[in-house]
Amino acid sequence: MIVAIVPAAGLSRRMGVQKQLLPFAGTTVIGHIVDELRRSRIDEVCVVVGHEADRLRAALDGRSVRIVVNPDYERGDMLASIRCSLTEMPSTCRAILVALGDQPAIRAELVNAAIDCFSTCGRGIVVPIHAGRRGHPLLIDIRYRHEILTGLDDVGLRGLLTAHAEDVCEWPASNDGVLSDMNYPEDYRRELARRLANPQS
Repeated sequence: MIVAIVPAAGLSRRMGVQKQLLPFAGTTVIGHIVDELRRSRIDEVCVVVGHEADRLRAALDGRSVRIVVNPDYERGDMLASIRCSLTEMPSTCRAILVALGDQPAIRAELVNAAIDCFSTCGRGIVVPIHAGRRGHPLLIDIRYRHEILTGLDDVGLRGLLTAHAEDVCEWPASNDGVLSDMNYPEDYRRELARRLANPQS
């Protein structure tokens, strides 16, 4: 099985409000992301919460999703959130998909393309590339679990891609949304405009 990990534990300081709870596509940012992941061929979705955890739980109520709490969320460390979820992965997990909790441009079709690439390329790390830049979501073979849990403290997951460059498969993404996350209010407005212009893209 392939499990999607959605880090959503941060303080959203630069946004000024809890960005995962901002309205988006008839739900919230986090609700939309989870819905798209559930619409894809992902087998399970795991959302890592911390700041305003109860509100995030409430926003996801009724959805088939595993909630994991990052007790050290105030550090703002995405790697710590991923580690929290990795400790609870089912034994049947063969890969994880790291999907940002503030990247509402994600679509099920894009996730399925990443899964297809992973199934056929013969490599353990799949990363989308657009206009020469690498983005998210990342698809990572579970054999890297121990390395993620015990290393990469100073470099994060990007360090995994550097350390195992020979095992990285880049696949071209037509949607520049793979490069777009939301940190500031203007980023949120950009994503709303993108959605309005291309509601099905």
